[in-house]
Amino acid sequence: MSGRARLALCAMVATLCAGSALLPLVDPITWFFQAALMLALVTGVGALGRRVPLARPLTVGAQALAAVLLLTVVFARGQAIAGLLPGPDAVTALVDLVRDGVRDVGRYAIPAPVTPGIRLLLVAGVLLIGLVVDATAVTYRSAAPAGLPLLALYSVAAGLSQSSAGWLWFVVAAAGYLLLLLAEGRDRLSQWGRVFGGPVAGRPGTDPGGRLPIRRGHRIGALALGIALLVPAVLPSLGAGLLGPTADGTGPGGGGGTISAVNPLVSLQDSLNQPEDREVLNYRTTAADTREMYLRIVALDQFDGTAWKPSERTVTDVPAELPRPPGLSSDVSVTRVNTSLSTAQWYAQNWLPLPYPAAKVDIPGRWRFEPEGRTLVGDRGQNTHGLQYQVESLQVRPTAHQLAAAPPPPAALRSEYTKVPDSLPPIVRTTARQVTRGARTAYDKAVKLQDWFALYGGFSYNTEVRAGSGTEAIARFLEDKEGFCVHFSFSMAAMARTLGIPARVAVGFTPGTRQPDGTTSVSLKDAHAWPELYFQGVGWTRFEPTPSRGSVPDYAFPDTSQPTGPGGPDHAPGPTAVPSTGPSAAPSCGPGERRAGPECAAMPAVPTAGPPDGGLSPGVLSLLALAALLVVALPAVPLRWRARARARRLAGGPDGAAAADPLAAWQELVDTGWDFGILPDESLTPRAAVARIIRVGELSPDAAAAAQRVATAVEQVLYAPQPVPAAGLAADVRRVHTCLLDGAPRALRLRARFAPRSAARLRWSWAGRWSALRLRCRDSRPAAAARRAADALRTAARRRGKRA
Repeated sequence: MSGRARLALCAMVATLCAGSALLPLVDPITWFFQAALMLALVTGVGALGRRVPLARPLTVGAQALAAVLLLTVVFARGQAIAGLLPGPDAVTALVDLVRDGVRDVGRYAIPAPVTPGIRLLLVAGVLLIGLVVDATAVTYRSAAPAGLPLLALYSVAAGLSQSSAGWLWFVVAAAGYLLLLLAEGRDRLSQWGRVFGGPVAGRPGTDPGGRLPIRRGHRIGALALGIALLVPAVLPSLGAGLLGPTADGTGPGGGGGTISAVNPLVSLQDSLNQPEDREVLNYRTTAADTREMYLRIVALDQFDGTAWKPSERTVTDVPAELPRPPGLSSDVSVTRVNTSLSTAQWYAQNWLPLPYPAAKVDIPGRWRFEPEGRTLVGDRGQNTHGLQYQVESLQVRPTAHQLAAAPPPPAALRSEYTKVPDSLPPIVRTTARQVTRGARTAYDKAVKLQDWFALYGGFSYNTEVRAGSGTEAIARFLEDKEGFCVHFSFSMAAMARTLGIPARVAVGFTPGTRQPDGTTSVSLKDAHAWPELYFQGVGWTRFEPTPSRGSVPDYAFPDTSQPTGPGGPDHAPGPTAVPSTGPSAAPSCGPGERRAGPECAAMPAVPTAGPPDGGLSPGVLSLLALAALLVVALPAVPLRWRARARARRLAGGPDGAAAADPLAAWQELVDTGWDFGILPDESLTPRAAVARIIRVGELSPDAAAAAQRVATAVEQVLYAPQPVPAAGLAADVRRVHTCLLDGAPRALRLRARFAPRSAARLRWSWAGRWSALRLRCRDSRPAAAARRAADALRTAARRRGKRA
């Protein structure tokens, strides 16, 4: 086999190795053998074209034509001309298959069935990557860049797969790429003559212990592969799933016609379990109470026994004014709220977080509106990356009486949103009836379900529990009574449907955490799922069954005049106007937050009685006073040291600040920037360091000129043969300090004053003095004499042992 033929074979093997990472995504894997056969035919066409030989572009064109003909024969033979040529009907059929494949990718959880559309996407993707790799590595004789399409193929597979054996597919893909590089190296070396298989005895100038260059390539490749495996293993994971960036940057709404399903089970759990919490978005709102500012991403309204997911819906252009929510009557209290939202630069997914129900959305980019779920979805790759948008939403505030008196929902809506699969375990329906025994209305049943999960059902919140899918996951959760928001919301929605209450699940974020500047920050840890139940006259209504998460809305308090379900208290706690004489809840807890979590736990009562007779002894009082003095004085040490250091550095000679030493003024300038977060860099020249302080600190022109004068004075002292004296350096340093202080936020100003970062120099100074003291003690005369005496004793002992 010639060197180029061997290289073409290795290129095909490398493509198949990278494509093997797609195997966990679908079941069965018969598509892979079909792709391998078609790729071998395309590779053979390339080898034949190079042997003729054809021009390089013609060779690549012949391979592309062969790939198109093969795809036409396999996937659109009935519409092709003579069963081979891709005419208009065949092109239309292939486009329809691609559209169906994109829809199916979103509809099915992993592993997905190999539908015709998915099969076309997989086979065509492998063929395309194989054609690019063959053209780059073989036709154009450059194997190294061929790693980019191989990496793209592997990255798509790794981004979609949830398999724990991802490292195995990486090893396979990397081994294929290394094989390609090795084949190209052998081919290049063979053009220079014989490839040495080992040291040649008797040849002048050869090293008898020399090694084959290709064997060294083996070692380099193995070392690189080992590093690539080990480095990611010690780095923290930053994945984000549904609530973070998507794998491919596209997703639902790609064509603007329909949206299809997603599976949030694993991705939501991954977001809650991230080792490093990250801000997803922040918002500023006119709402007086942000406890109801749940940010909804998508509604899951279809439960088919495998997973909860959104139904496939038709999407439209975003109207200037969104339609009124279905089922909402004019008798219910509604407040209009305006909210400005800003998403993080790293947050890139296709569903737009919105307060529910949104009435008007002002947003740039390509977005589509899905009326049934009242969600916005990106069109043609549009996502939430670094987005700023305005939302006008409604805060719907029904009363418990309005919900309890709600008439039956429309028959069509009730039929669609109360469907449960035949495979639903009987325990779900039985438990729902037991919990709601005695409840007369749908509202009473909903409240009893919510409080059974959240309060007295014995459930605990744990994000480490495996999310699972399908009907058995709900049965397992009801038995183990441990899970996170997905388990609680999915189970309550399924149980509500068995009781004839229309229900669905919403996925999004809880309201987040208020910040000192008036905004509210929402992070990955705020990812959440909650059930929405439909009541005629009110519409889709949020409930909160997850303990220690979110807030229970005021309308969801149980009617205490009704008996409770099994295992529940005789009278569930509810809001009351009578003031309590007991301890009150924390100020951040609203009237509807009745969770047992630490954030809403009651404060302990303050004892009013005095200490026992006899009191504390004077010694104990003295120790307590000394401890209190240390607690107060120790935090003030950095503050006092920083003030004294600034005064000493800028004092100078008899004429005060004007005669400050340039080096001392420079030290103070660097430490001032350090206090405000501009870390010093000893490798920079004074001029470069000042430029960095000006840029990072955003200094005004006057302050920037002052900083540059200090840097010039330092350069004069350090480098000029006859330094020019500089005056006013202390004033310049103070001018920079004032500019940084005025431009810093309040928290940074307080940090710079009371806990300056440059106080680390004090710790370094103490550490140096302690080391010097230990060195002096070790080298002092008594210590040296003691060491000599010990050495003499050990020598004498050894001599006595030898004589014995």
